[in-house]
Amino acid sequence: MDFNFTEEQAMLREQISRFLADRYDFEQRRRAVASPEGWRPDIWQAFAGELGLLGAAFPESLGGYGGGPVETMIVMEEFGKALVVEPYLGTVVIGGGFLKHSGWPQAKDLVAKIISGEARIAFAHAEPQGCFDTRFVATTARRRGETYVLDGHKAVVIGAPWATHLIVTARTASAPGEAEGLSVFLVEKNAPGITTTDYPTVDGLRASEIRFDAVEVPTGCLLGEEGRALPLIEQVIDEATAAACAEAVGCMQKLHEGTLDYARERRQFGTPIGKFQALQHRMVDMFIALEQSVSMSYMATMMLGAPATERARAVSAAKAFISRSAKFVGQSAIQIHGGMGMTDELAIGHYFKRATMIEGLFGTADHHLRRYEALQAA
Repeated sequence: MDFNFTEEQAMLREQISRFLADRYDFEQRRRAVASPEGWRPDIWQAFAGELGLLGAAFPESLGGYGGGPVETMIVMEEFGKALVVEPYLGTVVIGGGFLKHSGWPQAKDLVAKIISGEARIAFAHAEPQGCFDTRFVATTARRRGETYVLDGHKAVVIGAPWATHLIVTARTASAPGEAEGLSVFLVEKNAPGITTTDYPTVDGLRASEIRFDAVEVPTGCLLGEEGRALPLIEQVIDEATAAACAEAVGCMQKLHEGTLDYARERRQFGTPIGKFQALQHRMVDMFIALEQSVSMSYMATMMLGAPATERARAVSAAKAFISRSAKFVGQSAIQIHGGMGMTDELAIGHYFKRATMIEGLFGTADHHLRRYEALQAA
């Protein structure tokens, strides 16, 4: 398997890295996160206009630049290094994923708005009792003439305060936990009957609790086939999980680099603490975990086009490994930094918070190990 990047992919990485170094340093990010808005719309427009980043992973048939999972992985890894909070994962990876794979007739129009930065999407799927079970959806969608009527509660919808549209999963038949009866809808965020409770998350992002109370959605906003959306949902979540793995790798790289720099500068007994053998061993273990995580992230990305079972197995293997590695690298970085590691002024603590949130995003390490074992036994 060829792991070398093409010239265009290398240029994409360099372009993003240079832009974020100039316009998205730690202090600029801290100010954005602390602001009432919680993000930087000017940066989002720069992603769209100056960099053309929002169209990089869309096929040319939808108006994009012909990229795919590798381009998404590159973007997410660089975003992980800079702790980017803007809603790329929800909008381009998840929202774009549903539009690419569902065969929705109006997909090209909405993708054009995504690429221009006009449309932003949040994924309203998780529910309070779901526990990472993709099939646990209690929100209902009842057909009434030329509309569906949505009722239910979605929890921790990341990026919803900034969204213009929601991708909503709902039951048109069967009971929570069953494979049949799941459907997916595109809903305008300001539709009557939607109420949101917005809040900041521990890693600096924003999320919402969303309630749907008799929300009417035109039948033309159904994505995919009514009642048979589970394979579509699993495919998009697998793609999003692989993207989150790449972001975690970016975070781990900065955690490792920051720890090495600190160990070279911090002195005890007249000697840099990096000279102490116990800390050297710990930092070598961090490096090994990081390098193995890079390989697992590449593997998951390359397998996204494989048949469903192979794809799911690869993604779960990567997520389980990278979740545990992120926890180990993050905790080690904090321990080596001592009490300074948890201060708000030091970047290392913010990388640790983001790595910790990614650890549980789309399922913990234990959840993905159980999924991997079930797929192996099937």
